[in-house]
Amino acid sequence: MTTRVSLVGACGRMGQLIVKRILATEGLELSAAFDLVNIGKDIGEIVGAGPIGVKVTDPKDLVQTLKDSKTEVLIDFTVAAATAVNAPAAASAGVNLIIGTTGLSAEQKTMITDAVIKNNVAAVISTNYSIGVGVFFKLIRQAAEYLGNDYDVEIIEAHHNQKKDAPSGTAMTAYEILSDAMGGKEKVCGREGICPRGKEIGIHAIRGGDIVGDHTVMFIGNSERIEIRHQAHSREIFVAGAVMAAGWVAKQKKGIVYSMQDVLA
Repeated sequence: MTTRVSLVGACGRMGQLIVKRILATEGLELSAAFDLVNIGKDIGEIVGAGPIGVKVTDPKDLVQTLKDSKTEVLIDFTVAAATAVNAPAAASAGVNLIIGTTGLSAEQKTMITDAVIKNNVAAVISTNYSIGVGVFFKLIRQAAEYLGNDYDVEIIEAHHNQKKDAPSGTAMTAYEILSDAMGGKEKVCGREGICPRGKEIGIHAIRGGDIVGDHTVMFIGNSERIEIRHQAHSREIFVAGAVMAAGWVAKQKKGIVYSMQDVLA
């Protein structure tokens, strides 16, 4: 059975990779493509796959296009302000959601969750769709349970110079996992001036060049240091996970927001 999938931000760097992956994935069909540029052009030609009969549509026509195209799942890897509008709108059309947008505020997350529940759709919301990062999250939780009370814990993340939000969503998820495993710890994003270290978890962001995504958690003792690191070499790892999640979410119980951990379970 084929799952009909659409995408917001289809003409962007990540969007084009996702479009090509959907076209190459058995059991998935690209039903619609949305963007603010290239409106009216065939998305297949834009991504170099040749014409496929799916034209780029303005997001202002999102709801009607989703209904007309019988879309079952919408993937959104855009920016927080756009996702906060498009995700609830898609949910109102009865469409399941895959959200990889980072930088969403607590209020925006709550609004999306409420829309998922109200409209009885399913969603996967994750700051990182890499399968390797799923393992990374499990490892840092285990390490924190063993070491957290006796070791200082720091998070370092590095991304390309076009990334808008900091710290990264993955770093924030890592912090939440570590804090939970350690019984609740405050975070400090960077340090400057006189700031003696307490029991906090430090988070540090690096931006430069074309770094896809590096995340390191350091457990630092008086005589030793343990580092757990994940390095993304290509955006394809996020694309593969997101498309996998799209096929998965359409078959899940509705009215629930899932994580990538659920997809990989």
